[in-house]
Amino acid sequence: MAAITSFQDFKLNKQLLNAIEELGFEKPTPIQAKAIPVVQSGHDLLGIAQTGTGKTAAFLLPIIMKIKYAQGNTPRALILAPTRELAKQIDDHLSQLAVYTDLRHVCVFGGIGPKKQAEQLAEGVDIVVGTPGRVLDHYYNGHLVFKQVKTMVLDEADRMMDMGFMPQIRKLLEVLPQKRQNLLFSATMHKIVLKLSEEFLEFPQRVEVSKQSTPAETVSQSVYFVPNFLTKIALLGYLLSDVEKFRKVIVFSRTRGNADNIAKFLTRKGEGDIRVIHSNKGQNARQNAMDEFKEDNIRVLVSTDVSARGIDVSMVSHVINFDVPALYEDYVHRIGRTGRAEHKGEAITFCNPSEEYHLRKIEKLIRMEIPKLAFPEAIEIVKTPFAESQTMAKEIDNQKKKEDPTFKGAFHEKKERKKKFIPKRKVSSSPQKKGNSSGRKKRR
Repeated sequence: MAAITSFQDFKLNKQLLNAIEELGFEKPTPIQAKAIPVVQSGHDLLGIAQTGTGKTAAFLLPIIMKIKYAQGNTPRALILAPTRELAKQIDDHLSQLAVYTDLRHVCVFGGIGPKKQAEQLAEGVDIVVGTPGRVLDHYYNGHLVFKQVKTMVLDEADRMMDMGFMPQIRKLLEVLPQKRQNLLFSATMHKIVLKLSEEFLEFPQRVEVSKQSTPAETVSQSVYFVPNFLTKIALLGYLLSDVEKFRKVIVFSRTRGNADNIAKFLTRKGEGDIRVIHSNKGQNARQNAMDEFKEDNIRVLVSTDVSARGIDVSMVSHVINFDVPALYEDYVHRIGRTGRAEHKGEAITFCNPSEEYHLRKIEKLIRMEIPKLAFPEAIEIVKTPFAESQTMAKEIDNQKKKEDPTFKGAFHEKKERKKKFIPKRKVSSSPQKKGNSSGRKKRR
């Protein structure tokens, strides 16, 4: 097979080539060069590619080429994504690529009322993009009919598994036509993803453009070892004070509470408007925050892992992991928000003592040691509060128990040390003192 060097090599129609030219795509990315011919041939596909490698266009281009024009009222392609942000992004990308066609596409997801989506579906649709739960809702309510679906895409399959979408996916597989083309894309090859591929892909061709779970080569990585939350906050403020270097930053937090506290601190410090994205925020608030960040109206976006995957924002200079993720693959996806489209980016991680366990697991996953940075002398290291110290100690105990089931915990070790080094008190066995706890002399 001849090497793919341009989009013309895919024999795409003029409408698609014009859209590609307007988007400024000069040549296919490796995943596009390998995956598009497979999809065009009609084979099922298992695609393994890092985030930010152009895999969305790798399945959208051949689908648009296959469907070509509007026809009928029911969808001929179904694209599933794990989060509403990713579904919206795929739909936006679809709008750009299909701009010179009359194809109708509708994006359906939770967090907002289904009425408007149902009205759009009733007008006729060729491609449906959505999250599994909301797609099923529309099916059960009679708004979606799958009889004409010829292509099904599962994007970010590993994230689908992490988020517990397997029951919904199985229900969808039961109601979709058996004769269809299936495309599964994932950034990592979990055992559970492999199991999923065996369950619904038929003789798939596997396309892999990078080592599994490896971060993009355009991202430099480093880590600060930080003792506690307040010192992390001080370090974050210190780094962000360099406005020229930290031009466009995403700060990732493991919890919603931390994300809100980080945003409050940065706002008080005078860092300008700070936007927060997490699952407690309404869909409109999340979308508005993302739009403002994309349009450079805000410099810093704080987020939980709800946006770690699939958010395509160009020219992000830094990703800061305020917390080390407990799902290790999320580290790869977090730092994949920078260094996109062959631009250079930097990922900095803050690691407290209870997170070192997770950091070592991440290093094992990505097959490299993350360089350690010297802690800035200008920052005062705050003493760790007792409650936070206890929480971290419990986490470390749990980690040790996970590695060694016989480990009985730090409290038990402390007790054992006391037994070794503190002599036992002598207890008199005199019958006169026995049972005389009141201290009164026994009457004669």
